[in-house]
Amino acid sequence: METILSINNISKRYGKIQAVSDLSLEVKKGQVFGILGPNGSGKTTTLSVILELIKANKGSFQWFGLPPGKESRKRIGSVIESPNFFPYLSPVVNLKIVADIKDLGYDDIDRVLNLTGLYERRNTKFKTFSFGMKQRLAVASALLGNPDVLILDEPTNGLDPQGIAHIRELILLIASQGTTIIMASHLLDEVQKICSHVAVLSKGKNLFDGKVSEVLAISDSFELSAVNIDLLTKAVAAHPVFQSLISKDEIIQVYFKETVNPEELNRFFFSQGITLTHLTERKRSLEQHFLELLDNNK
Repeated sequence: METILSINNISKRYGKIQAVSDLSLEVKKGQVFGILGPNGSGKTTTLSVILELIKANKGSFQWFGLPPGKESRKRIGSVIESPNFFPYLSPVVNLKIVADIKDLGYDDIDRVLNLTGLYERRNTKFKTFSFGMKQRLAVASALLGNPDVLILDEPTNGLDPQGIAHIRELILLIASQGTTIIMASHLLDEVQKICSHVAVLSKGKNLFDGKVSEVLAISDSFELSAVNIDLLTKAVAAHPVFQSLISKDEIIQVYFKETVNPEELNRFFFSQGITLTHLTERKRSLEQHFLELLDNNK
């Protein structure tokens, strides 16, 4: 799979503050890549570096296998700051101004307005738009010229639930059409619902990166029951990777030190002469994994 972005040991310092520290990441074509972290974790600084808005103190990055430059910038659309358009002009006129700045024609304006759901409001003054509509117009402006990559910094920040849902649906729609998306967010729920891959940042460091599905596939615990709970409890404690358990009436919730396959677990108890009457695997949420990573990085 083609590598779209490669970040190699980037560091950025602002005086005494180390905003990014030896960060390395790789984004492949077609991914919806989330950069997740609390405020101050280095997300926006990272995006600003790869968009050449600021210069890193050390490290390098490549777009499409090549050093950054004018040609690669033409293939990238971005929304980094709050939507900022001329308030008394319509979306069409505002987008014409953006097209002029990008040295593009006007033939793509209708497409991006339709894609973002703003075509019916194309002749309405920008100042009458809700914040969610303003955000969608910013995305429309970034999509002019049909870029290969769309970069979004906190795209749902400040939106109400309906606005968040609209932006989420829009991002998924754009991704389904083949555009690679890189988005920074501190909202775990949105990253879990939108992104195929995630990197977790804290204090400018990469704590984890990989597929969201792999994180969600990790078992957090198992709920178990058998006719003889006492015998089951003793057998659980003898399991090679047993960590702890909590008794809940006729159910015991068991935590293991490592990932355990439910089929293997069932066979283990059967070999101990125990037939399980209840076995439920509880998957770890992205939030649990995120909080564990942050806690381990204190």
